Amino acid sequence: MAYAPSTETPSAIPQLAEVDTLTIHAIVNDEIDQISPSPHPAVRHPQSFMGAPLKPLPPGEQRGGAALQMRMDSLCCGAHGLSLLITVTKDGKSHSLLFDAGPEEAVWERNVTRLGLDPSGIERIVLSHWHRDHSGGILSAVRMIEAAKKDLSGVEREKVVVDLYPDRPDYRGVMVQQPISLEADPSFAEIEDAGATVFKSGDVHTALDDTFLISGAIPRRTTYEGGIRGGIRFTPEGNWEKDELIMDERLVMCNLKGRGLVVFTGCSHAGVVNVARHAIELGCGVPFYTLVGGYHLADGAPEKLEKSLEDLRALKPHVLMPGHCTGWRFKVAIEKEMPGCMAPIFGGTKYELI
Repeated sequence: MAYAPSTETPSAIPQLAEVDTLTIHAIVNDEIDQISPSPHPAVRHPQSFMGAPLKPLPPGEQRGGAALQMRMDSLCCGAHGLSLLITVTKDGKSHSLLFDAGPEEAVWERNVTRLGLDPSGIERIVLSHWHRDHSGGILSAVRMIEAAKKDLSGVEREKVVVDLYPDRPDYRGVMVQQPISLEADPSFAEIEDAGATVFKSGDVHTALDDTFLISGAIPRRTTYEGGIRGGIRFTPEGNWEKDELIMDERLVMCNLKGRGLVVFTGCSHAGVVNVARHAIELGCGVPFYTLVGGYHLADGAPEKLEKSLEDLRALKPHVLMPGHCTGWRFKVAIEKEMPGCMAPIFGGTKYELI
């Protein structure tokens, strides 16, 4: 049965403003690829190391007229996690939102520094869900953002807002023969102490002049997208309980002029199809353009991959931009079944949607 979006337009859904341009810096991703060209004409990024910051030669050194060099310590490193810096413009005004912050403080700080990014312009950080590979760099991100603002002499700036789902587990983990615990996510207090303003919401809302929409919990409607097999959370009573659905997961999206919905997903624990369908419902008639981030199909059964691709293709995306936990098998399947549709994301790369 073909998917039909809900015909209802709940009054609680805020209006998403149309933006003129959108760029993505992939600060952290599992994989890097500095060489391959963009496989999609609507997605532009540098290749052959041209996106890496160049450094001047040491004073007095002569290399046949070369004044700059490309150093290996200018390249970002891959890490298991995701962090995307999304910048939009509307009517000449720019807004920047950080979607997730990778697994470690040192990774986020190193890659931002190597990219030569100015973190002072980041106005909001949105955490897709409470998992350490997405939250681990938040404290470093907040500190770097606030420190960069202080370096702007005489300019008074508001604190960066960290947008969080209010239900934070003490610990998450996975049950195999015995429970395996993940590291704790940064606490609300730790994030505030780092210098941020914490904003908690489980509802759909917009941010930064309505140029970004942040969802609430994503409805689970497919029969084959069941979250994390063996997922557990630690309770205040000192026990582990089943937590496979990861109901705190949220998506972020923009409405790119002349294109449509650009949807960002951290891990798609809700299921990549559920994520895309919910974004379409929240878009209230705006065409579905692309889905950027982790599709969480790296460990999926062949039947799940096949059904996910079938249902995703039925939504007619213009371009798919998988990364993080998507897995090579699903990327191969996209290229085979939807040739010319994919433009995968890699760490340390800036993407322009044109």
